[in-house]
Amino acid sequence: MIVSENNLLEMNLDEDQLGKVQIAPEVIEVIAGIAASEVEGIAEMRGNFAADVAERFGKKKNHRKGVKVDVSDEGITIDVYCVVEFGLSIPKVSTAVQENIRQTLLNMTALTINEINIHVVGIQFDTKST
Repeated sequence: MIVSENNLLEMNLDEDQLGKVQIAPEVIEVIAGIAASEVEGIAEMRGNFAADVAERFGKKKNHRKGVKVDVSDEGITIDVYCVVEFGLSIPKVSTAVQENIRQTLLNMTALTINEINIHVVGIQFDTKST
């Protein structure tokens, strides 16, 4: 993986390729956000205040919400900020999120990720009455 001057991830493909393949870090954030949201036990992704307000006022869903990607010479680090459903094992849910993100990114981009850090920033209680 090479980082271009415009901060795009440049893929190293076969020698007989027709041209460059570059992926923006924002694309990695979207893929990681969707992959994290798919895991059972993730109640919601937690973004910053401005993103939360914009989403509540009818803006389209931000799939990058709660995901930060850092690209450096050492590789790619992903930080995920999420809320877990009450009663579930946080370590198990976190491990499932890490694995789903890793596998989804590998399948879609062929990128290997150095770190996937999960930050559980809240617990969601079941508000349904039985």
